Amino acid sequence: MNKATFAGGCFWCMVSAFDNLPGVVEVISGYTGGHTKNPTYEEVSAEETGHAEAVQIFYDPAKISYAQLLDVFWHNIDPTVSDRQFCDVGSSYRAEIFYHDEEQQRLAEQSKAELTLSKPFKEPIVTKITAASVFYPAEEYHQHYYLKNPVRYKFYYYSCGRAQRLEELWGDTLEH
Repeated sequence: MNKATFAGGCFWCMVSAFDNLPGVVEVISGYTGGHTKNPTYEEVSAEETGHAEAVQIFYDPAKISYAQLLDVFWHNIDPTVSDRQFCDVGSSYRAEIFYHDEEQQRLAEQSKAELTLSKPFKEPIVTKITAASVFYPAEEYHQHYYLKNPVRYKFYYYSCGRAQRLEELWGDTLEH
């Protein structure tokens, strides 16, 4: 299994984006990119740790490529804003690619460059690409939240403006 780590705002929404892709074996909600060991949700969301809400994806590279995961990532974030995603504001909700090796870094930089040339929106892409650091799994109640609490999840997803902004940004190219 290979591993990919992405921050894209609320990790509940990012889990649902990757969870059912062929070749994706597991998606874990968690925290990465900060300075506190074993952070809690309360600490991260209070902006005390430097961590971002993120997902760590374990996948079979014979069935899905890192480049394909990057494409899904881009189409599930707003790459034009810093330290926020949709209604969630703060560095813990930033969009960021955390690469695990030189090949992932190369592919991430390449995908960002290609997107910059082909993007269907006018604003610049500000999403960072950073070396992966320690990933801390989130509390159990956050794992696969969209399955455990489908009504609350759907309410959050739409009331936060995520669906509307993604449609505005990506239009017909939106990945579901």
